[in-house]
Amino acid sequence: MKRSVLTRYRVMAYVTAVMLLVLCACMIFKYGFDKGEGLTLVVSQVHGVLYIIYLIFAFDLGSKAKWPFGKLLWVLVSGTIPTAAFFVERKVAQDVEPLITDGSPVTAKA
Repeated sequence: MKRSVLTRYRVMAYVTAVMLLVLCACMIFKYGFDKGEGLTLVVSQVHGVLYIIYLIFAFDLGSKAKWPFGKLLWVLVSGTIPTAAFFVERKVAQDVEPLITDGSPVTAKA
């Protein structure tokens, strides 16, 4: 597996997790203080699009790493739980790191 597959997943995991935290803050302001309704709408839509991209990259990584369905499902759902994606991303990176090939060409010896 190429390192770029893991890198794409890690970037989207962080971006999705940060956007989810921003969305939670917006929701607190919207429902707690009755402010920022328009901003909450925009942030929720941006998070939704980023989460779909995260799902694609996480599924790609999971299929290449040959994860069982339960692990893949946990990784996919972690983008919906505030702060979970940070911890799951770290664990996934540790698990997938040994599967990464360096990408250098292999010469065959006769």
